[in-house]
Amino acid sequence: MEHLQTHRSFVSYIDRTREYYAAQGYQKAYAWPRYDDVPFAALRKRLSECRVGLVTTAGKPQAEGKTDPLGLAARELYAEPVNPPPTRLFTDDLGWDKEATHTEDIDSFLPINRVAEYAADGRIGSVAPRFYGVPTNYSKSTTLQRYAPQILEWCRDDGVDAVLLSAL
Repeated sequence: MEHLQTHRSFVSYIDRTREYYAAQGYQKAYAWPRYDDVPFAALRKRLSECRVGLVTTAGKPQAEGKTDPLGLAARELYAEPVNPPPTRLFTDDLGWDKEATHTEDIDSFLPINRVAEYAADGRIGSVAPRFYGVPTNYSKSTTLQRYAPQILEWCRDDGVDAVLLSAL
């Protein structure tokens, strides 16, 4: 049976971002990047033969007692070992529906333990020795000129064939 709706049943991130910047006084509407040539490629081998890397937008794990007085983490690129897997990453400065979910379970937003299980089961070849953190940044130029090339370099250094992007 067909169901008709007069409004969307989800929150449009694009609309919310545009409205947020307009409310901050920006005269020009936020423009979302669009790529007609997406730089993704088909895998050259079976997934069961691939080394898989993980990328997250959660902040770098904080050293004990090293949090900023305002509770903010340094928003910088990082690469951290997957073993031992972190039990927590810094997410307090990021926005999501904190009444509906939480980030206390690392695998709810960074499936670091699940990919290790997949490697053990032979579903993937192996897991990269590090996972990679990319700070949330709304600058297209920073992302393209600084963040993406560094993540690519780390992935190449670690022999990564496929990457799972896990944004928070």
